[in-house]
Amino acid sequence: MRTLRRFGAFALLFSLAAGGLLLWQIGLPYQRFQGEVFYELKRGTSTVTMARELAALGVVRSPWHFLGARLLRPRASLQAGDYRFTDAASPRSVLDRIARGDIYFIELTIPEGSNLFEIAELVERQRLTSAAAFRRAASDPKLIRDLSPSAPSLEGYLFPSTYQFSRRDSATTLCRRMTEEFRKVWKEIGGDGDPHEAVTLASLVETETAVAGERPLVAGVYRNRLAAGMKLDCDPTVIYAAQLANAWRGTIYRSDLDRDHPYNTYRRPGLPPGPIANPGKASLEAALRPESTRAVYFVAKPDASGGHVFSETLAAHERAVASYRRGKANERNATAPPVARRKPSRRR
Repeated sequence: MRTLRRFGAFALLFSLAAGGLLLWQIGLPYQRFQGEVFYELKRGTSTVTMARELAALGVVRSPWHFLGARLLRPRASLQAGDYRFTDAASPRSVLDRIARGDIYFIELTIPEGSNLFEIAELVERQRLTSAAAFRRAASDPKLIRDLSPSAPSLEGYLFPSTYQFSRRDSATTLCRRMTEEFRKVWKEIGGDGDPHEAVTLASLVETETAVAGERPLVAGVYRNRLAAGMKLDCDPTVIYAAQLANAWRGTIYRSDLDRDHPYNTYRRPGLPPGPIANPGKASLEAALRPESTRAVYFVAKPDASGGHVFSETLAAHERAVASYRRGKANERNATAPPVARRKPSRRR
């Protein structure tokens, strides 16, 4: 009996010591992985399974350490999602992160005026999916076909904004989120019916001027040219046509202007078959409600302000173009390095 009592006392002391050690280690940072590791907590996962998976990844020392942390917070609701670990962390802090839902998202910001080729590069750079996969998904208009039956792709409907995506989101999921945001904004600004023509015009406005106050005026100029049967002569459409033809070289060449392509508004009258970029809210509003103007021409100001000179006649436009060219020439001369002159030798 005395032996049994001693054994029981020893077992109790051992259990208390082991428990104390476990409680102590619950607060100690631990890491058995290199770089970064991701853990996807699926909905309905039991705490025991979670503990085993985290231990297998090297996030906690053993399943018991995570279970010990869980015993200290039995009422905490653990949030399903994707978690990223990069540094040593204690089981207690790991549990805290999962309890507060500190889920890992990749933030993607799409600037206004980006086209699907540029968005594809951004997506790949953020390691969401490959550029090729995104281009394939964005080339299929089915996500917007109910609203815009004549849309040749999702170009124009991938609304520029800042998004949070999971690293497991597919290219189609990315496109769906962006087109859903477009639908929301289109409704907010009073868009009604098929938006195809307005979005196409808005994409031209977006790529032609970065000055917010000019957008309704640029839209008004294009409306005037369309009404007069004039070609739009929009440089960004030339670039887009070259991109579609896989022939863009970073600057517009004569061969680009002469390319007989449906999107080249120097060769084809009217609007292009579809948008050439993804316009923001202001450009969409400008396309829906263009400014009333008699101007049919515009050219950039030579002061690098981003603004334009608008003209009602060809003669006035040609004077504005000449002023622009003089300004650019003066700018080049001002920034050109001085020509080195050799000192004349002295003759004795």
